[in-house]
Amino acid sequence: MFVDQVSVYVKAGDGGNGLVAYRREKYVPKGGPAGGDGGNGSNVVFKVDEGLNTLMEFRYNRHFKGKRGENGMSKTQHGKNAEPLIVSVPPGTTVIDEDTGEVIADLTKHEQEAVIVKGGRGGRGNTRFATPRNPAPDMAENGEPGQERNIKIELKLIADVGLVGFPSVGKSTLLSVVSAAKPKIADYHFTTLSPNLGVVDTQDSRSFVLADLPGLIEGASQGVGLGHQFLRHIERTRVILHVIDMAGTEGRDPYEDYIMINQELSDYDEKLMDRPQIIAANKMDMPNAQENLIQFKDKLEVDIPVYEISALTKDGLRDLLFAIADKLETIPKYEKELEETDDTVVYRFQKEEDPFHITRDPDGAFVLYGQRIEKLFKMTDFQHDEAVQRFSRQLRGMGVDKALRERGAQDGDVVRLLEYEFEFIE
Repeated sequence: MFVDQVSVYVKAGDGGNGLVAYRREKYVPKGGPAGGDGGNGSNVVFKVDEGLNTLMEFRYNRHFKGKRGENGMSKTQHGKNAEPLIVSVPPGTTVIDEDTGEVIADLTKHEQEAVIVKGGRGGRGNTRFATPRNPAPDMAENGEPGQERNIKIELKLIADVGLVGFPSVGKSTLLSVVSAAKPKIADYHFTTLSPNLGVVDTQDSRSFVLADLPGLIEGASQGVGLGHQFLRHIERTRVILHVIDMAGTEGRDPYEDYIMINQELSDYDEKLMDRPQIIAANKMDMPNAQENLIQFKDKLEVDIPVYEISALTKDGLRDLLFAIADKLETIPKYEKELEETDDTVVYRFQKEEDPFHITRDPDGAFVLYGQRIEKLFKMTDFQHDEAVQRFSRQLRGMGVDKALRERGAQDGDVVRLLEYEFEFIE
């Protein structure tokens, strides 16, 4: 089964908690704090494997969660960092944040990597909070929560040549006779349901990858029929090969077919019209094909090479394949057309939002929320009084107390943060 689009939830590992500990050795007076830091949580990393050509793995596994970092230990021992969670994806994979629509990564080359979500850093142990004023602090941090997000993964096949045309014009037959691919072929009207790839070897020892894409119909770019699901695969092809039923066996005009397919490609992405095109006039062994070809060439206003072929009898295929190979030698590989980027694509962070927001529930309680304040809350260990006092100072420094007063908060009012409730005290 071919899978080329799927929604997935990814969660990076949380950082390990820092430790509150003290040196207690017999002959070491005033040993002081000895709590170690927690280890970092694991990143979730997508890595290209050129042996894959579908997103089938994601069809049955929609959740990927990284491991948590190890907690800090006594004697100032640092907790172990979690290993990254590596997820293999096929070349041509695009990762999109479902909530914002932002492209996180575009992976095209073998072993290229992208950090999709970053693991949380480990919490600091009490050794890190020692100061001359407080040489033995009784507090430590919890680990930072790892990032999480819902993403959409799209696969855009990376092929040298893309076959386009109406259903039943002979694209699958052409692919089957010029490569070892075995697409479904039948003597009744149907359309290919998923793309098929085949490697073509020419008689002069050149080769290229040919993709047979589902047949397009009028309105495909607006979502009509099946073809619209696979138009994205045309984006990565270097040459577009129009396969046209020159015999008009289904009563259609070959030139109108050519114009309509180009219109659908243009409506989907105007840049596709800049790609080199070659026309394969198929079914030339059928009646009326020669007459239709003459009329087609008369109407053709652009200088595009037209090759007469018959996928059934294999006539003309040698010249067509040589022409495609010659054209590909003049066109750079797809990855060279991309912007120059490092092998590792790291998520581009959005600009930082306000540290907190305040709303009110129907019962009159004030509600605090925001990415920064929630992270600060989760990293606070409320089992130690010093940590609670530090959290209170941090809120005051962020301006939470002042903002609550401006919203009308009075002594004794309830303040909610996540699933916890606090009392506002003047």
